[in-house]
Amino acid sequence: MPDKHRILIADDNEPNVELLEAYLAGLKIDGVAVDIEVAVDGQDTLDKVAAFKPHVLLLDVMMPKLSGFEVCQKLKADTTTPNVMVLMVTALNELGDIERAVEAGTDDFLSKPVNKVELVKRVENMLRLSSVTDEVERLRQYIEEMETRSEQSSAS
Repeated sequence: MPDKHRILIADDNEPNVELLEAYLAGLKIDGVAVDIEVAVDGQDTLDKVAAFKPHVLLLDVMMPKLSGFEVCQKLKADTTTPNVMVLMVTALNELGDIERAVEAGTDDFLSKPVNKVELVKRVENMLRLSSVTDEVERLRQYIEEMETRSEQSSAS
């Protein structure tokens, strides 16, 4: 279990950011608090993901420098960030936009205006899933280590 769940909000519209932060402030999942960072454009988002290592990214689609679609594609293609859970939060709600978000690799999406209960529940679920995924990876690495040690001691 992480010491804090990390959420990155990527949106170039300050009132949207303030609303999302207000909705998620004080959120605790299984007793673990959230730490929230903000990115203001597509490139800033990629930089903050690398530095902050969020569990969940709330990603606006229409941003300067790189769109949310482009950011999502880059994150999912990068071997260091494919497990970042991406929740696209967008005013776009045409079927083609949703298909494009899925093709870019988003894990889920919400249409603006955002409903607080829906946002909080989806973020909670994504953070829980992220914790389970992290734990499975830690166990896989531990088993791999034990197998390597066992093989080394058998060879001696």
